[in-house]
Amino acid sequence: MKQYFCPPFGRLVRVVEGARLESVYTSKGYQGFESLSLRMATEKFFVYILQSMKDFSFYIGQCADLDKRMSKHFDGMSRYTASRRPLRLVYFELYDSRSAAIKRELAIKKMKSRKYIEQLIEGWLTSRVG
Repeated sequence: MKQYFCPPFGRLVRVVEGARLESVYTSKGYQGFESLSLRMATEKFFVYILQSMKDFSFYIGQCADLDKRMSKHFDGMSRYTASRRPLRLVYFELYDSRSAAIKRELAIKKMKSRKYIEQLIEGWLTSRVG
């Protein structure tokens, strides 16, 4: 994790490293998640975390179609994230049921801790590389 000075806020902010903008989502679909399409065929619901490259905040959500949902976020059709673009997908999990995905989304949100979210992302990135 690196720290950068963010002029609009006049303070250092921590940015989770490892997810590249071009390796996450493009107009042609996902790039960099080599087996995502294979997993989508068997598991149906996603919990995901986006990070704003504007204010470095996190957005946590869940959906059934990650491709469509990312398009809405990146095209500004989601109220909360529209003003925080550009965004990058930094984390996702797959679930068999919507109820399991909603429970996980709420569990992450309930933590209300930036440090917890950053550790979650770092652990996920480390496990994907190794």
